[in-house]
Amino acid sequence: MKDGLLEEEQALARELLTARKRAGLAQEQVAAAMGTTKSAVSRLKANNDHAPSLRTLRSYARAVGCAVEIRFVAKSGR
Repeated sequence: MKDGLLEEEQALARELLTARKRAGLAQEQVAAAMGTTKSAVSRLKANNDHAPSLRTLRSYARAVGCAVEIRFVAKSGR
């Protein structure tokens, strides 16, 4: 289970980075748009024990010109 969670966290970190780069923004610019610090933005993509809140993800998404979409996908075999 923990390995699956780590994979999901890494996938989220990749999504954050991809969205920011696609928007052509530096972390400082995203931070300013979110009303936070560069270090706080940097921590979003760090694999640690703190998962970002939905509010934080939405704020990040707005800053990079995206929206957040959450889906529940049925596991195979269920």
